[in-house]
Amino acid sequence: MPGGRLTQQERQQIAAGLSDGLAYAEIARRLDRPTSTITREVMRNGGPAGYRAELAHHATQRRTRRRTQAAPRGAQAAPQPYGRDAEAVQEFQETIATIVMASGLPKMASRVLGCLYTADTSLTASELAERLQVSAASVSKAVTLLTGLELIRRESDGRRERYVVDNDLWYQSMIRSIRDNDRFSEAARQGVAVLGRGTPAGTRLENAARFLDFVSESLTRAVEQARDVLYTKPETPPETTAPDRG
Repeated sequence: MPGGRLTQQERQQIAAGLSDGLAYAEIARRLDRPTSTITREVMRNGGPAGYRAELAHHATQRRTRRRTQAAPRGAQAAPQPYGRDAEAVQEFQETIATIVMASGLPKMASRVLGCLYTADTSLTASELAERLQVSAASVSKAVTLLTGLELIRRESDGRRERYVVDNDLWYQSMIRSIRDNDRFSEAARQGVAVLGRGTPAGTRLENAARFLDFVSESLTRAVEQARDVLYTKPETPPETTAPDRG
């Protein structure tokens, strides 16, 4: 599998694939690239509807120049414990951010979530701003959104507010999905009364409501039974080989 940065020709192939309605996985297969690489490339550069190969290529070149001019190599990668490769961790953070962004979260909130999700400890707003190389105001807006969605938790060390990914992140995400299903199911039943039971449109809505009711009930049982998994701790904590300021 080839490594390194995407070439201009590969970006043109991505644009052609999107135009043809291909899934990210299929585009990745044709380019012999990881699906995450294609997902990140598209979401960074306008999304599926706005991706343009030339613009994406020039944007990448500009970002590379800015990073080179702003700091020496490796300055943006926070020191890592446990012998981790700092640049690999940083790349993985971006992968998580891209996936989360594809689900609907704004870019900065997705980046903050990715940073916190890969941190071993809670981080202050200033530490997040430093790690992400963004303004404190951008971080403040992002953490306000994330705490409101219960994706991260705010805590205090007695001097400063700190932020951490809540262990219930995936539980809360699933619960929100179930509530969305329930709202549509209720609306669908109202639609049956309006459109008429037994009519094509009424039957479609009634079947959708029954399907969503079944899915919601099954998901509710599953997430309640599995919730404790989110709090499982390692049997033997690994030894750290480098201090973490977080």
